[in-house]
Amino acid sequence: MRKLFHTAILSSALLAMAPPGHAPVAQAQSLTSYETRANSAYLRDLSTGTVLLDKGANVPLPPASMSKLMTLLMLFEAIEDERITLETTFTVSERARAMGGSRMFLETRDRPTAEDLIRGIAVLSGNDASVVVAEGLAGTEDAFAQMATRRARELGMRNTTLANSSGWPHPDHLMSKRDLGILAEHIITRFPQYYTYLSEREFTWNGITQPNRVPLLGAGIGLDGLKTGFTSAAGYSLTGSARQGDRRIVFAFGGLTSERERQQEAEAMINWAFRQFAKASVGSEGQVMGEAPVWLGEARSVPLVLGEARDILIPAIARRQLDARVLYDGPIPAPIARGDRIATLEVDLPDMEPVRLPLLAGADVPEGGFMVRAQVSARRLAQMVMGAGREAIN
Repeated sequence: MRKLFHTAILSSALLAMAPPGHAPVAQAQSLTSYETRANSAYLRDLSTGTVLLDKGANVPLPPASMSKLMTLLMLFEAIEDERITLETTFTVSERARAMGGSRMFLETRDRPTAEDLIRGIAVLSGNDASVVVAEGLAGTEDAFAQMATRRARELGMRNTTLANSSGWPHPDHLMSKRDLGILAEHIITRFPQYYTYLSEREFTWNGITQPNRVPLLGAGIGLDGLKTGFTSAAGYSLTGSARQGDRRIVFAFGGLTSERERQQEAEAMINWAFRQFAKASVGSEGQVMGEAPVWLGEARSVPLVLGEARDILIPAIARRQLDARVLYDGPIPAPIARGDRIATLEVDLPDMEPVRLPLLAGADVPEGGFMVRAQVSARRLAQMVMGAGREAIN
């Protein structure tokens, strides 16, 4: 039988662990609702793994220049694998030089280094730089697109198919906003040494200085990368990341109608994510969160503990409305080994899906011997007799 072990102590402990000084913030919308103007959007809090926004996030759509993040990743991995270095030079083909749209303004006589090309893509969104990287790593852009698509699938980007290295319009060049979020998170966490290129304000090549196209860099709201995009099919789009305190978010959205609208949406989304949610600690590693009865064991109960310290994200305005309970199938049959997963801690959050965390056995509980089994049998017999007696009286 599924049993619920409800404890108000867990709820009050959670509240006590909520970070101080996080006063509730007035808002015009519900606790967890964000009405984005984008046609698709995704936002994830990296510090807790919480997805805060999902609007058509799994739909494959034209990503425009945001797909250049995949080109950058392939370049970062080539450096990590020691196939190239930051100082390795690349050849500029006529095809790369002739690329339209946003450009680094490469010439066929140039021999840019890998570091130059990183800046040319990260800061300037250079279509020419993207083709140079693709041809330099895979021989042709078509071969690079196939290689990058395979790598995307390995990273769990199931709704990504790449047809080129730059995001140039192509009917088969598609990415979902969730996939862009996965890609951004991978770059941030796996290659922090290169992430700083994505926040550089400007870059000069061949005497031409151009600004970074990512809006709000240095605006004081924590935005520090990654990549804009625009085509008529994709609209004005952005894959971005922002950090405030010990929290970092990644987000991706598209389908807006102007640069101004894209900037406004980015600022509103970042402010909402940081101001409407606060991080709270559930407990420390090994902390006892309850206990469960044991069937035919040397002990009659087993402590339930957290396997690791965990943080969760909660609506800041609802910190004092939280509740928690322990769920388990009980009594738990012996033998039980310390570390066995035997229960779940479920935390209710207003207007959000409950957070469920595994609870482990905090101690070994061997099977009971003859005396334990005899005592249990005696108790069951007594219960049956008492039940039969009550039935006879009735």
